[in-house]
Amino acid sequence: MTYHPRPKNTGLLRAHRLRAAGAACVVLTAALLTGCGQDSGSASTGTETSEAARAVPEGTTSPTPSPSASLTKDQEKRKKLLASTKITFDKALTTAEGAVAGSKVIELDLKGPGKSDDDTDASASASATAGASESASASASPSGASSSPSGAGASPSGASASPSASPAAKGPEWVAAVVAKDGTEHTVRIDAVSGKVLQSVEDPDQDAQEKSRTAERIAKATQTPQQAAKAATAKAKGTVTSLDLDDNDKNVLVWSVDVVAKDFKETTVDIDAASGSVTGEHVDND
Repeated sequence: MTYHPRPKNTGLLRAHRLRAAGAACVVLTAALLTGCGQDSGSASTGTETSEAARAVPEGTTSPTPSPSASLTKDQEKRKKLLASTKITFDKALTTAEGAVAGSKVIELDLKGPGKSDDDTDASASASATAGASESASASASPSGASSSPSGAGASPSGASASPSASPAAKGPEWVAAVVAKDGTEHTVRIDAVSGKVLQSVEDPDQDAQEKSRTAERIAKATQTPQQAAKAATAKAKGTVTSLDLDDNDKNVLVWSVDVVAKDFKETTVDIDAASGSVTGEHVDND
């Protein structure tokens, strides 16, 4: 009979193994729960970040521009100038020619307040001062006062040539260059709000040759300023703000007319002073 030894403490070993396996399961379960908690936290954080990003208005990165933001600096100036002007181009032209008997306009410009810095305005101011001094001397002399009752009004620039006449315009002005029949050029300043003549003076720096040349150019310009303005606005719709009689690059006598459109862009249209045809066009996008 073979002898088999009886296993020692078999139940005790099995119980120990079960406890070890149970402990391992507890540790594994805890680890899994911890991992799930972290994943859930990350997902929650990501969701909150995404929602916060969507809550920021897109407009904060690119604000909506104001209606005037699309206008350039020059266009803003034109807009303001035209808004304050009450006297139209054609009325100013008629007034300028009426200030000097028998004269014709060769240049007419709409200027803003205080914009009298070109050569024409400067010479006009100097002439006005000189004329005022002469008038003062004449009135101080007894013989000057009695020589002619109409002496003070003999010149069309008499009353308006005083030094205080020009600064009286605090708003926009029409500044015109008109030429008498003998070719003598005068500067006429007109209040663009009231239509009153502020100043009318003769250009003191003209010689006989210049007067003759100017008279010849006037004779060649069979197209009137009004006709030139009409032809220009037929080509470019808008408001006339300037007109000038001059030779172009091809030595053709033309009326250069500036027209401001509704978007306040300026177009210069050249009109043949003899035929009335359009010879050139330039758009200023500034």
